[in-house]
Amino acid sequence: MTTSPLAPVDEARSLLLLNTAYHQAKILHTAVELGLFERLADGPATVEELRQKLSLAHPLAAEFLNALVALGLLEAEDGDPRRYRNSATAAAFLVPGAPEYLGGSILQHARKHYHVWAGLTTALREGEAGSGAEAHGPEAYPQHYADLDRARQIMAHFDTFTTFTADELARRVDWAPYHSFVDIGGARGNLATRLALAHPHLSGTVFDLPALAPLCAELVTDRGLDGRVRFQGGDFLTDPLPAADAVVIGHVLPDWPVPQQRALLRRIHDALRPGGALVIYDLMTDPASETVHDILQRLNHGLIRGDSSSSSVAEYRTTVEEAGFTVRQAERIDNLLGDWLIVAIKP
Repeated sequence: MTTSPLAPVDEARSLLLLNTAYHQAKILHTAVELGLFERLADGPATVEELRQKLSLAHPLAAEFLNALVALGLLEAEDGDPRRYRNSATAAAFLVPGAPEYLGGSILQHARKHYHVWAGLTTALREGEAGSGAEAHGPEAYPQHYADLDRARQIMAHFDTFTTFTADELARRVDWAPYHSFVDIGGARGNLATRLALAHPHLSGTVFDLPALAPLCAELVTDRGLDGRVRFQGGDFLTDPLPAADAVVIGHVLPDWPVPQQRALLRRIHDALRPGGALVIYDLMTDPASETVHDILQRLNHGLIRGDSSSSSVAEYRTTVEEAGFTVRQAERIDNLLGDWLIVAIKP
């Protein structure tokens, strides 16, 4: 009697690891939700000390900490009892107050995105976001921002991404010819203040919903930029846009139907001074360089927004040129999402 050979164990194991990849994500989510890394910023601690500090009752607390060691987020010191401390990675990115803190985004994924993805099958079958994603659309922002504590949580999520994006824009865009810029949909001003710090000759305006004004004022003062970065509240689809030498806009256009995108680009063109620059960063499709990460990011954004809008680099170029701009630069940037950057000039 003969039997068919089994599939290679490595191939089967890779599928099992993919099937359980959420285990690792939830270990990270839970550690941030518990405030573990913040607690360990004060120094190493034993399992029992952490049980008390974090109110942990489950007997698997030690295994939870060991999993974080295996993932490279904690380190374990020799001794009895064993003591745990933050790894260098955790100290740099997971302790609140760190310059490049990622915890805000991790919390958003733990509390919102994870549950939206749990409804992927339903969303695909029913053709709409039925798992809470509708609460993230542009119409929902005014309600989110009405509660400043909730708004701070959302801003922490946004800041995770704009921190790295700002560094890329500061480096890749030639800001020398310009003295003023407007960041449309600039939230509490994380990107705008970082650009101003990187280029001292620049002054910036953050243009977003009025409810965010106090949060922007806090950040501007904290970074010593009073007088150089200001906030102007309004609706960028209907209210007059501030005049400036350059306009920055990122992860805004896909939130709106194509006619409104085109109308906004024309309004930006009118607000810019001659020779001014339009700086766009966003998720864009590009078959020549597409990765699994790119596809998953587009899926995530589509689920959160409740639509499937995505445009190619070529389509972005065409839309920008139709608004009266001349595209000078189109390249991929090294930020967390793998965005593309388009810089276009108003003749």
